[in-house]
Amino acid sequence: MRYLISILFFAAVYGAIVIIRDMNRFVVAPYEVKSDKIKQKYTFVMLSDLHNKSYGRQNEKLVKAIADCHPDSVITVGDMYTSKEGTGFDNALFLLRALSKQFPVYMANGNHEHKTSEYPQAFGGMYERYVKALQELGIKPLVNGHLILPKENIDLCGLQIDRSYFGHFRKQQMPENYLEGLVGKPAAGRFQILLAHNPLYFEEYARWGADLVLSGHVHGGIVRLPVLGGMVSPAVTLFPKYDGGRFRLGNSIMILGRGLGTHTLPVRMWNPGELVLVTLLPDTKRTQ
Repeated sequence: MRYLISILFFAAVYGAIVIIRDMNRFVVAPYEVKSDKIKQKYTFVMLSDLHNKSYGRQNEKLVKAIADCHPDSVITVGDMYTSKEGTGFDNALFLLRALSKQFPVYMANGNHEHKTSEYPQAFGGMYERYVKALQELGIKPLVNGHLILPKENIDLCGLQIDRSYFGHFRKQQMPENYLEGLVGKPAAGRFQILLAHNPLYFEEYARWGADLVLSGHVHGGIVRLPVLGGMVSPAVTLFPKYDGGRFRLGNSIMILGRGLGTHTLPVRMWNPGELVLVTLLPDTKRTQ
């Protein structure tokens, strides 16, 4: 019994060390995507699920890491803060203010921004204050809107689906023309990047015509295990199919970031925060 207690004690200490370490560090995850639609090289950093966390004073560690990547832009795919009464977005704003001085910043909402926009009184006008602060930085969230990058032949589209699609335990079916009704049809001939916070609907995004989907939301599965991957999703499903990394369906690719912060369950284990670096390149073989 004494040996068992000792083993359990050291296992608990080890687990606590891993959790504390992973909750306070991040790694850079590089990806490369080629397409004959891309006209010239384009590099961007993708951020997801910061949840108002700060790495260093005013997020200086994160700002430096992003600057060291030398991206052409920064793209965020939602949940930069948490929709919890009494919380704020100061750390997210410090980060975005510093980044906007160096790079173009393009944004889409996650379910937390969406929730605070739907219930302004409950959250003390949090979303309205956030958007106003962003506008002063020259940043406008793409809420079911498009932005064209003509030199690279890229169409950025920020998708905001109804919050009912973020429910627990099961995937709610999405009507066939639902995405088209929100954002229209993808532009023919342009490389279509869809900023879609919830990766659960990758099949629907691919069917719509996205060349590249950028997602977050799942936090890498919170606790990651060898081979099995992430343990639990925000929808409270075990070992979710989409937990983090690169996925392909037909001609569509999804890059799913593991996020940078936590909320509700403040745990990351064998799962440090993730800064995603994506390089888009012309596919010269397909154009010859």
